[in-house]
Amino acid sequence: MTVLVFGGNGQVGQELLRALAPLGTVTATTRSGKLPDGRDCEIADFGQPESLPALLDRLRPSVVINAAAYTAVDRAEMEPDAASLANAQAPGTIARWCAANDVPMVHYSTDYVFNGEGTAPYREDEPTAPLGVYGTSKRDGEEAVRAAGGRHLIFRTAWVYASHGGNFLRTMLRVGAERDELRVVADQVGTPTPAALIADVTVKALQHPDQLSGTWHLTASGQTSWHGFAEAIFNEAKAAGLLAKTPTVHAISSAEYPTPAKRPSWSVLDNRKLQQDFGIVLPPWEQGLHRVIGELASAKA
Repeated sequence: MTVLVFGGNGQVGQELLRALAPLGTVTATTRSGKLPDGRDCEIADFGQPESLPALLDRLRPSVVINAAAYTAVDRAEMEPDAASLANAQAPGTIARWCAANDVPMVHYSTDYVFNGEGTAPYREDEPTAPLGVYGTSKRDGEEAVRAAGGRHLIFRTAWVYASHGGNFLRTMLRVGAERDELRVVADQVGTPTPAALIADVTVKALQHPDQLSGTWHLTASGQTSWHGFAEAIFNEAKAAGLLAKTPTVHAISSAEYPTPAKRPSWSVLDNRKLQQDFGIVLPPWEQGLHRVIGELASAKA
């Protein structure tokens, strides 16, 4: 298997490079041509989708995984064209090349394609209604991948974090070490999902004998609020020796923490279809948190 991973420097991209290594030759791309560890890689600029087919023609991968995206949710409100280029037009261009060359494509999407007005976990076939530019661009990307007509695996995920990169967990650990008290939004509910889980499940899905195509929800199981996630992070971090003490976490409303982009208040995704179709167990979110905190503690030791 020769796999091309777009976005090898992101949270999911870095985990994919680890998880895919035993399967064959893995080539990564970034916009700069450099990976976080300083190694050289291929250059792919999602701001110029028209440049991507030439790269694909040259590399001729047997599988393409798109882990690249414009993920600055608030900035997207001011940069809709940039978000559309990276999240919709570039994936569509890649998907059309994959369809024309009979190459399966994996593409990642988001809970932000829903409006957050639900009360039960969202199923894959429920109507999308994004609240902002970022969610709209990701929804458009999904539609472009499907419209290309090739074999595709679209995985919607949510609240992604890892022991590396910029994410809520690492922000909480940094701020929690500096302050005695924090204010964290408690009226947005979702499922924290480790990037490592996303990568590991992707590899298993690619190896499934039935060559499935479609859209699935790939998150950990269970749900919590950002406030609940923060408290769990601090408790795990203290137990692992990463924090000397846990700060007090005050629950606040979204209205008390205004942002340029409106977030869905309910973004729990129903992941049963993925578990059934691929024979994969998606563990509770608390289990993933314990593992990632453990990685950070081991790295610090």
